[in-house]
Parts: sequence; structure tokens; C-alpha cells
Amino acid sequence: MKILNSKSKNFDKVLDALLLKRKNKVQSNSVSIVGIIKDVKKNGDKALLKYEKRFNKNNVIVPSANQISKSIKSLDKKVKNAIDLAYTRIHKFHSLQKFKNISYTDKLKNKLEYKYVPIESVAIYVPGSTASYPSSVLMNAIPAIVAGVKRVIMINPGYKGKQNPAVLYAARKCKIKEIYSIGGPSAIAAAAYGTKRIKKVNKIVGPGNAFVAAAKKEVFGDVGIEGMTAGPSEVTIICDKFSNPGWVASDLIGQAEHDNLAQCILISKDKNIVEKVKIEIFKQLKEIPRQSVAKKSLISNGILMHISSDKKITDVVNKIAPEHLELNVKNYKSFIPKIKNSGSICLGKYAVMAMTDYNVGSNHILPTNGSAKYSSGVSVNEFYKRISYINLSKKGIESLGPSVITLANYEGLAGHAESVKKRIRRK
Repeated sequence: MKILNSKSKNFDKVLDALLLKRKNKVQSNSVSIVGIIKDVKKNGDKALLKYEKRFNKNNVIVPSANQISKSIKSLDKKVKNAIDLAYTRIHKFHSLQKFKNISYTDKLKNKLEYKYVPIESVAIYVPGSTASYPSSVLMNAIPAIVAGVKRVIMINPGYKGKQNPAVLYAARKCKIKEIYSIGGPSAIAAAAYGTKRIKKVNKIVGPGNAFVAAAKKEVFGDVGIEGMTAGPSEVTIICDKFSNPGWVASDLIGQAEHDNLAQCILISKDKNIVEKVKIEIFKQLKEIPRQSVAKKSLISNGILMHISSDKKITDVVNKIAPEHLELNVKNYKSFIPKIKNSGSICLGKYAVMAMTDYNVGSNHILPTNGSAKYSSGVSVNEFYKRISYINLSKKGIESLGPSVITLANYEGLAGHAESVKKRIRRK
């Protein structure tokens, strides 16, 4: 893993280069997926099936109701109960995010309204194939349900024709009626443009690997996507001499096991804790099934930093703009007002990122790759459109119209000016 010291003259330059290198790796897949999207757009289900066979050894696009029920029946009751608990908590927290419509009437009796209207149809992307994420079903679907989206479909890659039973149970819990056993760029294209079997949607949301993230960007404009990059995972952890190195190491590994391109960063003013965490990482790596994935991630993208001041730490965190940030320090409250760029922030030693991935109630679909500088995680807001409604009174247009005519003429838009003039009472 890369080790950086803020006292080095070229610290900022090296950090920028490391962050850019990883960013370029994530973005470099966009060229390779253009051909797949064009193929699905032109050839529909035929192309979709071709890519499913190639990448997922899968020849099922729409699993049967019997197949789904049989799969769900095999699921351990403990897992079902865990999903039920997560559903309840996530639904509760997201229900508090509902917006109120605005209605305003001025003294001229002009009425202005601003209404939140649910998007009509949404595809939620749930990573799958050799991995399974029922939690991502809940994080995607529940905000859409709360917002009032009428049609929610799930695209989730199966492997050899089989989808994960926990993913299917979570989809049933969310009352999702359309389930498709597809994944990758071809699935994104199918949802965006439609095929004979799949009716196109208005928006696609959900996390995925670099290829999925690139495909979503490619179809954007023809279909909506989140206002962020929901790509390979990231965590930045700030720790101090009071932190437990074993806990911190496990938090970093927990993020690294997601993807080769996941990024795990540790920052501390204490050199000893950095060294202890490094030793713990390689000790604990041997204990997890996805050891090879986590190891590649940590070696390729992991960074351990010794930074000498709190101010420099907050500057670096705001530059990284991590998806997840853990403030595993005694004085975490002093950092809160200074950190502006992060998808979510865990406060204190017990607030571990892994908890937020499941049943705390907050959403785990968060901005990655620096997009936390300008965007937020998935919320109920993601599934609304906002529409303005304007009702002008006769007195209103006659009072405000002359000023509009002046501005329209100044901007050289005589047609605008005339359309207002025609409605003003002649005197």
C-alpha cells in the first residue's frame, strides 16, 4: 500500500496523481461499452441474450414466478428476518424525507405552485452474478416506493440462470413485479431503450461496477440517472492514538472486498497507529473469502497517510470527497463543521460504515469518484420531478407586464415582448 507523509514537499502532487490514476481507471471503460449499447439498441433481446451468455453464462432474461417462489422458499429464515428489519428501518428514515408542495399567492392574486411529482417508471440496478446484494434492492426501491413511483423494475444479473434468493426476497418485500435476470452495460441499454420483453423506463438508478457506471453515463440524456457517480466503493478513515487498529483495519478490508477498483484510505496524525493498522490489514486479509479482490484493491488504490495537522486532514478529505468517511477519533465533533465533501459520515468508533450498508436506515447508494463535491446519495428526492404551476391574474400581468416588455426588448426578444403586450388592457 502507498504510504504518504504530509511533511514531504511533493505530498499534494503525489496524492493528486494517485487519485487521478484511480479515477482514470474507473472512467476508461466508457469506450468499451459503447458498442454493446448500440447492439442492444438495434437488436434488442437477441443482443441482450448474447451478452448474458457471454458474461454471466445465463440464458434467462425473465425468471418465471415459479422459479422466483422456489428460490425464495430456500432462503434461511434468519436472512429473511434481517431483510425485514432493514426494510422497516430504511422505510422509516426515508419516509421522513417527503417534500411538501409549495403554494404562494401574491397581493396581485398571481398564484405560484411548486409540486413534487413522482417519476413514472424506474429501473433499479442491483449488482449480482457471483455476488449478491439484497441490501441494494432495499436502498434503491424503498425511496422510490416512498416517492410514489408506479412502476419499479429490477435488473439483477443472474449466474447460470439463477438469481440470489435474498435479492428476490427483498424485491418481493418491495412489491417489485418486474424482475429481469440481466446485468452489465447490456442491461442498462435494455432498460434505457426497451426491447420486446422489457419496456423502457424514465430513469435508472443503483450502484454497479465501472462498466455499469460508464454505461449509465452513456445513456444519460435518453434516460435519467442519479446526479452522481455510483461506481466502485470508497472509504476514508481518520483515526488517532485512541483508535483500535484491529477495528480500523477490518473497516478498510470491508470496503476493499467489494471490487478491485475500490479505494481505501487511512489518515492519522499518529504514525504508530498507521503502522499498526498496516500490520493488522495483512493479518486479517487471510481470514476473508474475497481475499484476492481485497488485496488487489488495497495494493492498487489503498493509501496510508500520516498528516501532521487537523486542518491539513480536513483539506485532504475535502479533496478526496470520499463515498464513506469514518471519523474514528476522540474529537470527531471538531471535524464535522469543516468537512464539506463526503457521501456519508460515520461519527465515533462505533459508527462503522458496514452498519450503514444494511439496517441503520440511511442510504448506501452514495457519490463516488469525487462526485461528493457536488452531489448526494440516493434519497426520496431522486424519484421526484419538480413542476412549477403559474396562474396569473389580469391585474398581475398588467402590473408586471411592462417590466417584462422592457427586459425582453433589451434582450432582443421582440416576440416575447409582443406576447405580453397583446394581453395588457389598452388604455
